Order: sequence, then C-alpha cells, then structure tokens
Amino acid sequence: MARTVLITGATGTVSTALMNALEGADVDLRALVRDQSKAKRLREQGAAVFVGDLDDPGSLPPAFEGVQDVWLLTPNGPRAPENSMNAVWAARQAGVDRIVRLSVVGAAHDAPTRSGRLHALSDQELQRSGLGWTILRPHWFMQNLLNEAADIAATGTFSLNMAAARLGMIDARDIADTAARVLLEDPGRHHGQIYTLTGPRALTFDHVAHHLAAALDRPISYLPVSDDAKRKTLLGYGLPAWTIDMLQEYAQAYVSGWGDFTTDTVTDLLGHPPRDIADFAHDHTEAFTPANDN
Repeated sequence: MARTVLITGATGTVSTALMNALEGADVDLRALVRDQSKAKRLREQGAAVFVGDLDDPGSLPPAFEGVQDVWLLTPNGPRAPENSMNAVWAARQAGVDRIVRLSVVGAAHDAPTRSGRLHALSDQELQRSGLGWTILRPHWFMQNLLNEAADIAATGTFSLNMAAARLGMIDARDIADTAARVLLEDPGRHHGQIYTLTGPRALTFDHVAHHLAAALDRPISYLPVSDDAKRKTLLGYGLPAWTIDMLQEYAQAYVSGWGDFTTDTVTDLLGHPPRDIADFAHDHTEAFTPANDN
C-alpha cells in the first residue's frame, strides 16, 4: 500500500521542487498550505490539499491524520521552533511514522547565526520525539541568486556583502531529489541520520558571475558591498529587521570562511554528483535576461 506523505511549506522553493521530484512515485501526496488560493497547482500535481498554519496547532490535525511521512519545512523566522514544535506534536498525535526535516547548514547551539541556533533547538526536539526522523542540513541555495536576477538582467551586475567568501552552494533541486530519495526508501535506512548537503565545489561570487556570463553570453560582474549598504537595500525592499539581521550574520560567517567546505553526501545518496553552478546558470538564463530580450 502506498504511503501517505504530507508536504509542509508546499509552495516554497524546496517543497515545490520536492513535489516535482515525487511526481509519478507510488505515494499519496498531501500538501499543507496557508492560502486556499494556492491549491490549484498542487492539485494538478496530484496532491490532496489541506489548509492549515504551523502558527496554529488547532488547524493541523486534519492534514496529519492518516499520514505516514511528513516533510517538515518551517519558515525562517523567530517563530521557527514554535512552528516545528506544533508540527511534531500534530505528527505524534496522529501516529505519524517519520518526519524528514529541512534544517540549515551548521545548525548547532553555538552556530554564528540565530537561524542556526533556532534550527538546532528544533532538530533536538525532533530527535527526542520518539518518531522516526531524518534531518537535512543544506548549504546556501543557488536559487538565492534569483533574488539578484532583476539587477543582473538590468545592469549585468549584482551586489552582496559576501566579499571573497567561498561557499559550497547547492541547487535546491538537489536538496529536493535527496529528500525524495529519503522519503521513498525504507524509513529504517535513514532513521537517525543527519545529512549535510552541498554542491560539488566551493565557489566565490566571482566564480558565479563567470558562469552566469558564460550562460548569458554577456558580461556579468559581482560587486561586493558593505553590510551597511546591503542592509539599506534590503530595508528598501521591506524585509523585516529580524530577517536582515539574520542574513547579515550569515554573510559575516561566510566571509570568515565558515562556508568553505563541501561534502559527498548528495553523490552518496543519489549515485551522481549534485548540479554545478554552470548547470544552474544554464537552466535559469531566462530569469537573468532582460524582458525585451526574451
């Protein structure tokens, strides 16, 4: 009998890619969404859609009832541990077998970022929950570069407060493919495992600019900026101060060399290397191209 898999954060970057990776698999898919208006696409992918909010534990039981596996993705914010707690509680009450949780790179009580410290709390709670569990800790997403797409399309430049930092950045599709592999295989194989996921090599943003330029066939430049300059830009976009502070903590950690590493985990789990930045650039050329050139 097919297992029932509940996807939380179903409209987010990784969960969307996970839904694609699970398409056609022998599972009964459910998707948890906060907004009913986003349900159409998920139903087209064959998912049963439930409306609920990880902020509101009372809204969760219908989505969790009869589920064997939960993909747990919580929004990055100060309420992340509460959101994770509510999902774990709902899973325990419903008799869920296993949670596969998306954490963050370097989650630990002494992580240099508040996000890493908060995720460590939730990782520990899951580990002690009595449920089956697997935790994925991915590195910086290549898809974060899409936040710079408008500037790249318009000016051929992008600015980050990352100096010459080297990051083992990973394509979110490889995170999703890894999650799909874990969810589709015997739960016992992955129970109690924490997987740190990276791309195939550590890259500077000058390397990123080089590969974007090759894919777009035009010059692309990375322009390092100060923390204060990036903060001003993000404030102009209306991002909350908490989020801006978190991003600055990550940037400072990466500049210090904290992100300069890779693992073989994706290759070991999938049997092939993760996507390279050249693959990402080639697959997303439209996003970085001026609209009048499309």
